[in-house]
Amino acid sequence: MYREILGKAKSKLKGGGGDKLKLIPLGGLGEIGKNMMALEYDSDIIVIDTGLMFPEEEMLGVDLVIPNITYLKQNKDRVRAIIITHGHEDHTGALPYIFPELPVPIYATRLTQGFISVKLKEHRLLNRARQKSIQPGEKFSIGKFKIEFFSVCHSIPDSAGLIIDTPLGTVVHSGDFKLDYTPVGGRVSDFSRLALVGEKGALLLLSDSTYVEIPGYTPSEQVVGKALERIIGEAPGRVIVTTFASLISRIQQVIDAAAKHGRRVCIAGRSMEETARMAQDLGYLKAPPGMFCRLEEVHSMPPSGVVILTTGSQGEPTSALVRIANLDHRHIRIVPGDTVVISATAIPGNEGLVNRTIDNLFRQGANVVYDRLSQVHVHGHGSQEELKLLISLVKPKYFVPIHGEYRHLSLHGALARSLGVPAENVFVLEDGHILEIDRDGARSAGKVDAGNVYVDGLSVGAVSGVILRDRQLLAKDGMVLAVIAIDKSNGSMVGIPDLVSRGFVEAGGTEALMEKGRQVVVKSLDHTGNKPLEVSFIHNKVKESLGKFFHQETGRRPLILPVVVEV
Repeated sequence: MYREILGKAKSKLKGGGGDKLKLIPLGGLGEIGKNMMALEYDSDIIVIDTGLMFPEEEMLGVDLVIPNITYLKQNKDRVRAIIITHGHEDHTGALPYIFPELPVPIYATRLTQGFISVKLKEHRLLNRARQKSIQPGEKFSIGKFKIEFFSVCHSIPDSAGLIIDTPLGTVVHSGDFKLDYTPVGGRVSDFSRLALVGEKGALLLLSDSTYVEIPGYTPSEQVVGKALERIIGEAPGRVIVTTFASLISRIQQVIDAAAKHGRRVCIAGRSMEETARMAQDLGYLKAPPGMFCRLEEVHSMPPSGVVILTTGSQGEPTSALVRIANLDHRHIRIVPGDTVVISATAIPGNEGLVNRTIDNLFRQGANVVYDRLSQVHVHGHGSQEELKLLISLVKPKYFVPIHGEYRHLSLHGALARSLGVPAENVFVLEDGHILEIDRDGARSAGKVDAGNVYVDGLSVGAVSGVILRDRQLLAKDGMVLAVIAIDKSNGSMVGIPDLVSRGFVEAGGTEALMEKGRQVVVKSLDHTGNKPLEVSFIHNKVKESLGKFFHQETGRRPLILPVVVEV
């Protein structure tokens, strides 16, 4: 008895949770992207996925968005491993930024490890990483967790879900999945393995919610293969196909269609080149000898004999397709007769970028084919009937929908309740909300720091909400620089302040407005007493008075930047 009490006391001192399983989502719940989940039992924490999210339009100057890992850094000595379900950016993209903070072993399937290696090599972290390649069906232990990968069909080969045995029961993490009996890679979702888990009943199911709004089943990738083959076969000139660089199965379909119609394939875009090379080296991408050609060779080849694979399916400003659309690519210019295939759907928030790219391609005379015109893309996530099947097979006691915006999570929770999961056992969580499970039941157990960390150039986390707000203000209403000279000896104002505006009002209409603004500054800083003007007082007074004045005169609120110069 004494030893048992002492053991529990030591566990609490270490920060462990005793006989409690904690689920701590740090990303991906209430949003599409930056998926990251922590599972904690006693003194052990494992992390599932480390994804990124592309910035929304109002996140000016931000390159990437990654999860907040404050909680994990505070409990760094208990984090045992990072487990990656598959190679997409929304599950691996934050790894180069998170791994230096949490240098623990990384578990993933073989192709996923290939994607991770490319990413870590780019950031000069590959030599520090301890990567462990795991095959579906293989079991391994990390602290109190016993883990098994199981195959799932997704839009990228070697995707996996997780069966995690804990002292309290089995947790099933679906990963991103769909039911496809004819996948390009040949590996279907292993629902038979999940049926065996369901015979005993799982403690907890975490299931992908992305396409819960779509009734029925998700179409097979074979549909896309037939569409690509038809388009490439019928196109009179060059065919330019853009897709995600990580979508190996789609790249394989393009290669197969090109080979059938006697065309060679060129790749434009560094990330796609590196991915294709890695996948070939690992045997996941197969091409006939001499299939690939260099971009420099395109001009010397007949238009009907070439297919160009490019990055840029999301309208990324620096991608190959966008440079082509903007007449800015070194080797490729659109000519009449070119066919451009957008083999992807826009990630939420990227629709405007993608539409502008398509418009620019049409303007140059290209025949652009995208998902509204032909089935050149199918998503990699299960629709309603597939989600129902997973719940019915696993028979979970508790259910948590993951990977989706809040409406997706809410609808998925309702779907689980319709299949017999008790309402009190369905937990619709958001990032940072803790679910705690013990032998007495499950409950919400507070919240940890979560949310967005912004990557801006080489800086990680240096961009705050205040900086973004200032950038939005600058973009919307411009700025006014107010230069005020102060006598160093007595602190009084010297002369008339100078006002300089950028992006605020048109050049022809500024002088009269600026002259009034100068008088507003003079009046606001006019002190009849002998007390000298202080810099902090000047800053606040100028911002307040000029901001009010410009809003009254123009209806706009420019960013006011007072600059005090001592003379």
